[in-house]
Amino acid sequence: QVQLVESGGGLVQAGGSLRLSCAASGRTFSSYSVGWFRQAPGKEREFVAFISWRDGITYYADSVKGRFTISRDNAKNTMYLQMNSLMPEDTAVYYCAAAATWSNLAYESRYDYWGQGTQVTVSS
Repeated sequence: QVQLVESGGGLVQAGGSLRLSCAASGRTFSSYSVGWFRQAPGKEREFVAFISWRDGITYYADSVKGRFTISRDNAKNTMYLQMNSLMPEDTAVYYCAAAATWSNLAYESRYDYWGQGTQVTVSS
């Protein structure tokens, strides 16, 4: 079992920055790929970014590419999502997730464990 707890959400003005954290406990964190997803009001949950455990490759949704950065610190069992140049359309509940696999990580079904989510609100 892996337990994930997000933090760092909040209210920010458009153009501002936030850094989300996701603390993991349980099994060896470094052997899991990790990802971030988000769900805006009235919409389905969507992929944001991932890091593959196998080769450290990162991948981003087009909507956040160049603005968001995913990273991890295995020594601290923590992953991060640095969000810059935030826009109102980034407003959503953000979820971190962990997967025992290293492929097709843009799909929710590939993930085994999920955090409870943290709210990010971007005002215009």
